[in-house]
Amino acid sequence: MRRWREQDRVPFAAINADPRVMEHFPSTLDATQSDRLIELIELSFQRDGFGFWAVELLESGELIGFVGLSALADVFPCAPAVEVGWRVAYEHWGRGLAHEAALACLDHGFREVGLEEIVALTTVGNERSRRLMRRLGMTRDPSEDFDHPRLDPGDPLAPHVLYRIQAP
Repeated sequence: MRRWREQDRVPFAAINADPRVMEHFPSTLDATQSDRLIELIELSFQRDGFGFWAVELLESGELIGFVGLSALADVFPCAPAVEVGWRVAYEHWGRGLAHEAALACLDHGFREVGLEEIVALTTVGNERSRRLMRRLGMTRDPSEDFDHPRLDPGDPLAPHVLYRIQAP
């Protein structure tokens, strides 16, 4: 895991343009939107001291996505909170890479940043991410489920689940 580089823009745009990767988001991202996301991530590092790190394969240096921590916007019902999140290229799913990187992020958040709790959220139907949240030791209280505040109430992606983990 590392900070973002200029050469990450093209492979990151390809990841964000993949409908399989973006299945549980309102849409894929074009290259301009993807570049803007990198800029916002870098701003979060400057503002908060943490963000979504670029993740690359050790053996090749290939960018495969991001994993990291992000301060949730105030519009979320669980805010203020810091979330752990990930986005990995489809061809690298099922290899345990997001799990390994997310464990490192949780450790960083608790030990280095000093967080007492970290959350994760996703659409109800994103069982792949929900399984990862459970593997990380996160738990869900169904009474905390919510509709995403930036999606229309009737949008099938609006219903979200919230998982939490406390500092050890």
